[in-house]
Amino acid sequence: MVNLDKDDFTVMEYLRMVAIKTLLDQVVEQISQIILGKELSIRLVLTCLLARGQVLIEDVPGVGKTTLAQVLATVLGLSFQRIQFTSDLLPADIIGVSIYDKETKQFKFHAGPIFAQMVLTDEINRATPKTQSALLEAMEEHQVTVEGETRPLPTPFFVLATQNPLHQIGTFPLPESQLDRFMMRLELGYPNHETERLLLKGRDRRELIKELSPIISLSEILKIQEMVPQIRVTEALLDYLQTILEHSRHSPRYRVGLSPRAGLAVLHSAQAWALMHGRDYVVPEDVQTVLPGVIGHRLVALVEPQNSKMLVNQLLEEVAIP
Repeated sequence: MVNLDKDDFTVMEYLRMVAIKTLLDQVVEQISQIILGKELSIRLVLTCLLARGQVLIEDVPGVGKTTLAQVLATVLGLSFQRIQFTSDLLPADIIGVSIYDKETKQFKFHAGPIFAQMVLTDEINRATPKTQSALLEAMEEHQVTVEGETRPLPTPFFVLATQNPLHQIGTFPLPESQLDRFMMRLELGYPNHETERLLLKGRDRRELIKELSPIISLSEILKIQEMVPQIRVTEALLDYLQTILEHSRHSPRYRVGLSPRAGLAVLHSAQAWALMHGRDYVVPEDVQTVLPGVIGHRLVALVEPQNSKMLVNQLLEEVAIP
């Protein structure tokens, strides 16, 4: 029998972290072959999934939001459903409905597209607030209640929602309660000159997706998700995070400060980001990296509308790193 001392366990833990980083790097690399020039956005979306959160991507049509969701589901081997939100979409179209079966003389529940491991809610702000609210329980509790019966959703359960800018015709602004359910709100943006040239000269993205295959198993995804809360967070790091939260609540810049839910979202995102980069501990740079995506849609300027990136940068500048 081999005796393992403390240093041996340290080495084993290090090797496990390296293996996870290598695997996740392969996932990012595979996705980056389809979604060109957006590695940071890809990593942040993957961070949300590993931290058991949901993500909202707000951008103009045609920059690759839907393609990103399809590629992510394919590479991770997750069951995938797309819900195209329109003004006449009903909650039952999302959750499902019970239909009377003449043979059994009973009502049989027919599950809606929400019962998938990865759900793309495309152009979510084109639906009415009533339909938007049908996602609240699913996103928060990973379950839905239909006709008094609670039904669990698949594991993992990940919602990637897309949203058109609010100035476009036919959009309904998401209520603050709905926005707060998203761990992050991100933008893809237009590609740079070189990347766009590669897109123009390359093959159709849909054809490339068909050639992809899963490179990570479901059990591996679940194990990595279970590891995220175990990533170490020092007292000094918690002091830094709490200072950010408290500063947002007392600063005259912001109409509403960051909630405890926002603080937890930052913490869990930073833990997932650290794990993705092969570390079993969180550093302040992890918090700073995920912060814009996590709090950008939660901070509101008190005096006049301001760019969310500007608000986040001001907050980071006003809070010193311990």
